[in-house]
Amino acid sequence: MNDIDLTSPDLYLSRELSLLEFNRRVLELAQDQAIPLLERLFFLCISNGNMDEFFEIRVSGLKQKVAADMAPSGADQMPHAVLLKEISERAHDLVTSQYQLLNDVLFPALADEGIRFLRRADWSDAQAAWVQEYFRRELLPVLTPIGLDPAHPFPRLLNKSLNFVVTLEGKDAFGRDSGVAVVQAPRSLPRLIRFPDNLAAGPNDFIFLSAMIHAHVDELFPGMRITGCYQFRVTRNSDLFVDEEEVEDLRRALEGELLSRNYGQAVRLEVADNCPPKTQQFLLKQFELGDQDLYQVNGPVNLNRLMAVRDLVERPDLKYPSFTPEIPRRLARTTNLFELLKREDVLLHHPFQSFTPVVEFILQAAKDQDVLAIKQTLYRTGSQSAIVDALVNAARSGKEVTVVIELRARFDEAANINLSNRLQQAGCQVVYGVVGYKTHAKMSLVVRREKTHLVRYAHLGTGNYHAGTARVYTDYGLLTGNPRITEDVHKLFQQLTGLGRATQLNKLLQSPFTLIQGLVDLIEREIANAEAGKPAHIMAKMNSLLEPSVIRVLYRASQAGVRIDLIVRGICALRPGIPGVSENIRVRSVMGRLLEHSRVFYFHNDGAPQVFLSSADWMPRNLLHRVEVSFPIEDADMRARVIRETFDNYLADNTQAWELQSDGSYQRLSPGDEPPYSAQQALLEGQLPETLAHAAA
Repeated sequence: MNDIDLTSPDLYLSRELSLLEFNRRVLELAQDQAIPLLERLFFLCISNGNMDEFFEIRVSGLKQKVAADMAPSGADQMPHAVLLKEISERAHDLVTSQYQLLNDVLFPALADEGIRFLRRADWSDAQAAWVQEYFRRELLPVLTPIGLDPAHPFPRLLNKSLNFVVTLEGKDAFGRDSGVAVVQAPRSLPRLIRFPDNLAAGPNDFIFLSAMIHAHVDELFPGMRITGCYQFRVTRNSDLFVDEEEVEDLRRALEGELLSRNYGQAVRLEVADNCPPKTQQFLLKQFELGDQDLYQVNGPVNLNRLMAVRDLVERPDLKYPSFTPEIPRRLARTTNLFELLKREDVLLHHPFQSFTPVVEFILQAAKDQDVLAIKQTLYRTGSQSAIVDALVNAARSGKEVTVVIELRARFDEAANINLSNRLQQAGCQVVYGVVGYKTHAKMSLVVRREKTHLVRYAHLGTGNYHAGTARVYTDYGLLTGNPRITEDVHKLFQQLTGLGRATQLNKLLQSPFTLIQGLVDLIEREIANAEAGKPAHIMAKMNSLLEPSVIRVLYRASQAGVRIDLIVRGICALRPGIPGVSENIRVRSVMGRLLEHSRVFYFHNDGAPQVFLSSADWMPRNLLHRVEVSFPIEDADMRARVIRETFDNYLADNTQAWELQSDGSYQRLSPGDEPPYSAQQALLEGQLPETLAHAAA
């Protein structure tokens, strides 16, 4: 048993292929007839958006590695060119499934509910006349046709923009006969337009912008005959590269990179499926792409724009029922959080419990005359943030406010640059974290004078300080006045701003220094207990599991007889169920209305269980190349609550759970003869049934 090579590539799954499997599960939610119809459309849009980012980041990176002839880097050791070929096959199959679902299932079902997307062939004469008038009034003035010739080469097109390739016959006003033109649709134009009430069969008749342009593209080329018009979209490399060791000002360097993000190397071409092969090849040549990069689609080239339908259509019966997050009773009764935190900690489970107390923690600190300083990390906040407003007001009132902003939060870089400018203008001390290490920890610290002493209070969380995502992401947050924890948080802020390494911490584990070794030590303890004949059990919930050294020690734990239950929403490189290696490991993914985001780690510890909450997934970037924090839940009642709400609850789910197979595929669980049970729904309803099996027993 122990002579099995745990570094063998056969024991690891590909990161990229696992990510595609995750997106297939998202698509399965769109296919699920038990989910409200408009939410199914929403899940389809999410799967499309996920594919966009997959190509922008993962596929683009692989293409660069192939061009540089780089050796495989993942634990699975799959050659990059082989992986790209496999990705192309699976991605094409997934895209075909997306459009089949849209055209054959969702559009007809929506039409049955009076939500229609009218094609040109379905327009009445009155509707056609209105479309023409709308085109001439709203579209024609902002559309720019570009006829291609030596003076007008193929235009530089924005990443993921809607475009049309137009084939022409005849000569233009200057006697030229180019035969091909391109029309770009500005991003400012709506992709869906609602028909006026007097022309519609109901309140929810829509027309695609692309249909309007198709119908009247000839008005852009007077005197010429249109022989074809086909929508297309190119996806580009959108990863940013800044050599932080070389730049003097990270913010300015990122600002420069953001300008070029929209024009990175092309990695994918989507084109209408009725586009002739000759025109397809013409476009592929322009973007220096091959046939495996071509995706023919039967419908809008950007399904993500259909996401707006859920908000445009007032049909509560076709959406998830609304819910109001709970505010714990003791918090609702208190007017001074600091007085409460002197006596007890507060554990919040979002979105089932409100994010408001976290916001109130910073608001009260900003207004409290006894508060001297506030320290805060910010990764993603949203455009309108009460927390940011409070920090600004605190600085303006003379408090010492230090904010560690991660400028490199992917796709939020521009927003975070603007945020840093606003905070600096208000008088906050703004720090951009540590060169080479993203600051991903979620923590805030308040220093308050109480009589003759300075007292610290802290918030630690598994998710961002973003009130919007706190309503749709599951996360835990801890408000505490525990002096040993708040001292640790203080040391971490000193480390982030002063760059000196934090001295030994009391309770917290941090990456890149102690977190990965701490996890390995906790797993090793379970191995020792199992080898001594004691009960041994590990449970962990996270977004992704990739770090090879952690997977290897989990394999050794399984070999020693440790029971291991993993709840991994997205990517998982570990192969469960391999005889002699991982037969004691179960991996499941739970997905549904809410995005599972919390990171929770449980270790049986011979009947004295330890539970940690964390900002970090078990990925190389989180454990080795980011500043992350993992914090213990030491109160027995709180610990039991986390175990019950996270592990007992999610391991009992039999309606929105998928189990990972050793070949990398996932099988969706079904209730069978058991009553159907949804972990998310149980938490939304505020009642976990007493009959839940105690997973940690």
